[in-house]
Amino acid sequence: MSLWWWIIIACAAAYALKLLGYLLPRKWMDNERMLRVAGTVTIGLLASLTAVNAFAGGQSLVLDARLGALAAAALALVLRAPFLVVVIAGAAAAALLRLAGWS
Repeated sequence: MSLWWWIIIACAAAYALKLLGYLLPRKWMDNERMLRVAGTVTIGLLASLTAVNAFAGGQSLVLDARLGALAAAALALVLRAPFLVVVIAGAAAAALLRLAGWS
């Protein structure tokens, strides 16, 4: 089977799963435990995506300018900077570290 068929199957499965969510009873979704689980899963997925993008290079662990960008963005978040400032701080840190030769 071609790669495109697998992509089409994955899209159809994701769409079907989304439609299946509309068939669930409303009281299941209003449950406090369901809301807590949904929030926790979202945070966990975002944290894992951030870690993979910051530290992975192919199949190996890589420490490069992305680590400095993540640290700068985290510092901006701790200082309660607006989101745009957080993004600019991370980009500027990565650019400066790559300019300094740490890539």
